[in-house]
Amino acid sequence: MRTPPRGRSTAQLLADFGHDLPTKPEPERPGKEPYLFHASPRRGLRRPGRGWTPAGTPVVQYRMTSDQAAAWWPFIANPPLPPTGAQIGIDELSGGSFYADPLGWVLDDTVPVTNPNVITFGKPGGGKSTNTKNFATLMMDFGYKVFVLGDPKDEYEPLCRAFGVQPFAVGPGMSARINPLDFGPLGDGWDTLDRVEAQRRAGIIFRRWLTLIRGLVGSQFVGEQRVPFGPTDARVVEAALAQLTGYLDGHHTLHVTTIPALWQLLANPTDQLVTECRYASTRQFLDETRLLRDALGQLVTGALAGLFDAPTTIAVDWSAPIQSFSLSRLEPLGDEAMGIALTCLSSWGRAMREIKAPGDLRINIRDEMWKQMRLGLEAVKSLDADMRFSRRDGEIQFVVGHKPGDMLTVGESTSAATAIAKELLNLADLKILHGQDPSVARELSELLELGPIAEHLMADWATQRKGRALWCVGKQIYKVQTVLHPAAAAFTYTNQAIDGAR
Repeated sequence: MRTPPRGRSTAQLLADFGHDLPTKPEPERPGKEPYLFHASPRRGLRRPGRGWTPAGTPVVQYRMTSDQAAAWWPFIANPPLPPTGAQIGIDELSGGSFYADPLGWVLDDTVPVTNPNVITFGKPGGGKSTNTKNFATLMMDFGYKVFVLGDPKDEYEPLCRAFGVQPFAVGPGMSARINPLDFGPLGDGWDTLDRVEAQRRAGIIFRRWLTLIRGLVGSQFVGEQRVPFGPTDARVVEAALAQLTGYLDGHHTLHVTTIPALWQLLANPTDQLVTECRYASTRQFLDETRLLRDALGQLVTGALAGLFDAPTTIAVDWSAPIQSFSLSRLEPLGDEAMGIALTCLSSWGRAMREIKAPGDLRINIRDEMWKQMRLGLEAVKSLDADMRFSRRDGEIQFVVGHKPGDMLTVGESTSAATAIAKELLNLADLKILHGQDPSVARELSELLELGPIAEHLMADWATQRKGRALWCVGKQIYKVQTVLHPAAAAFTYTNQAIDGAR
């Protein structure tokens, strides 16, 4: 059967009149993009310069979600600190250098620091003392001078000798005498001062002396209780000191006095002193100040005897890069005598620095400070005042301890002394935490609110090598490995006694 012919299509009909139907473009077939990465054999390409190795490197593979990954790799490096100040070592989180500049950080709004004070904790042998001396040495290059307010173990003697400085030795039978009731530079040119300036300086001097006497008296005991020091005692002491120096009588030149002289005057008061203190008679004065006199007498004949009971016999070169006071000869006398010596040196050192030239930057190293703090509430208040004024004075208070328990055992857990001791940690925005036993690391973590990661680092990572420490700059934490210059390693070494015994 014949198939009928089909008609012409629309396209053919339009083509007869010179028209073309629009056509649908053919989709382009995507080509292959060039590879960004090329697979290589596990041991590398065996060609020159291709990093080939004859042995394979074992690689551990993990598969997890993004919320789980944070538990395995939680250490995202904190923002790097500005490269100013002393180059301490390596920041192991970022791989870069770590610089310390406490006063510079206070002036930098990008660093979460409001005061330049430093507290360092670490178990013996972990590099705590070495790091302290290394920090002090490096900061000298930036104009800082170091003042060691009591060296109980002569650890800073090699550092002093490296800079050509002979430490002052304080102890029974030694020629050095330090009078904690020195006027300091505030007493210079007293006869040329007008009335307003004389009153201002006198207020500073007598407040400092009163803080010292309050701390010394409060270090003594009546049975199991510390000797109280109330407002009446403060008035008596201040009036007695004013009479001994001549300030009470309006003298143009003040006389240097001592703690034994204060004790003698309280034991044999003048009529003027009795009247100034508002007692009805000498008998009433003696009866109501007996406890105060006995506490001072115990100090004068005991811990202060031959040490801080006479006019100062030393001349300190304050232009030297470092000055230190050796207290190792007091070790046989016990912790109380050491604490009293640290208290007296602290007061005397504050007097010497009350007037400074502009730009006179100092690092005040306070080693074994817990011995002073255990003298009681008033001794803790004295350290608290120094740390509060460091920002104003342009000084860095560098407190060295073993563990927080040293500071928190200054009294009962609910006492005012313990409360102030805890607050001292907040007065140091820079904390250097070396290796610790797990229990101490846990205590530090809870006290400073660091968390389990920092706790593990203190108990594990920091104990694996000397010089490792967590540097807490405000709320930022850095894993730092201290790197010593070969020259610094010689005079920061602290195991000479052990080497000598081998």
